[in-house]
Amino acid sequence: MKLSIIVPVYNMAADGKLEYCLDSLVNQTIEDYEIIAVDDCSTDESFQILKDFEARFPNKFRAVHSEVNKHQGGAKNIGMKLAKGEWIGFIDSDDWIAGDMYERLVKKAEETGADLVGCDYCLTDEHSMKVGQIVPNNKPEQSGVLDDEKRRSLILDGGSLVVKIFKRSMIMEKELWFPENIFYEDNALGNSYLVLAKHFEYIPEPLYYYYQHDTSTVHTISPTRCEDRMKAGRLMLTEAKRHGYFEDYKPELEYSFTLLFYINTLFTYMAGVKKKKYKFVKEMGKEMRQTFPAFEKNPYYQERTHAEEKKLIRMQQKSTCFFMLYYKLLWAYRRWRKKTNGNRQHI
Repeated sequence: MKLSIIVPVYNMAADGKLEYCLDSLVNQTIEDYEIIAVDDCSTDESFQILKDFEARFPNKFRAVHSEVNKHQGGAKNIGMKLAKGEWIGFIDSDDWIAGDMYERLVKKAEETGADLVGCDYCLTDEHSMKVGQIVPNNKPEQSGVLDDEKRRSLILDGGSLVVKIFKRSMIMEKELWFPENIFYEDNALGNSYLVLAKHFEYIPEPLYYYYQHDTSTVHTISPTRCEDRMKAGRLMLTEAKRHGYFEDYKPELEYSFTLLFYINTLFTYMAGVKKKKYKFVKEMGKEMRQTFPAFEKNPYYQERTHAEEKKLIRMQQKSTCFFMLYYKLLWAYRRWRKKTNGNRQHI
């Protein structure tokens, strides 16, 4: 079989989201492929929708039900163990794709000998094939047989896994199983999926539609999700050491860890969690310093981190108490400015 498309599903029955995703999959132009949709113990009608698709498309659609909620990583693992395709693709169950996306990705692989192929995506807030804001997912210079320079670039700017296809043989050989029971599973394993490939090709066109809505993982902030992002950061380093590329790409991994584990977590926590805990913020900063004592001197950190963020991070590293007080006052001031400017516009 040419391709296996794995779809983790959890409570996506509302508003026709799941059907729109699945319709785009069953109508792919590529031949000889299968869709493995794994229901992650949904409490709505998601699994029934999957069963209906299985009944309508028995030769290409398989509905699987997990008795235990394992999050997306666990659902993906179930799908990968059942997959028979030479290639594997992942898609989030609230997104959808162009009708020829997988045909084009596989064709590109066959023409070039690549074992990893990707494309771009676009952002959209409506169920249509209208192309929204295009997000370039990779760079043309990352294409070709992978050398150290290209692998460094992929660690820093690898893009999303859902817009790529992967050789199933590599996944099985390297045992690239996703962590279960946490969010941000792609962040934990993404580097291995990219760095361990030998040849990457890229189609700079938006063939994937990334649906923007308030219940998606990236728009939901909670202490648990912040903790999961930190777990994903730890696992990212563990994976690099397990596969022997930690020392070769240490500066890139140090910056990636800093961004995932610390910077993104710190500022989303401070901006989005209502009841902030001093201990959580203090321990995060302490672990960051213990893991990479000189992270602020990293050249990628120096180049890519905003000056205001650097200032706040220095502050947090010196005094969590002062940082949290300053941050609270800063946000209060910004809200006051926004309110004041809004009132002036109405005068």
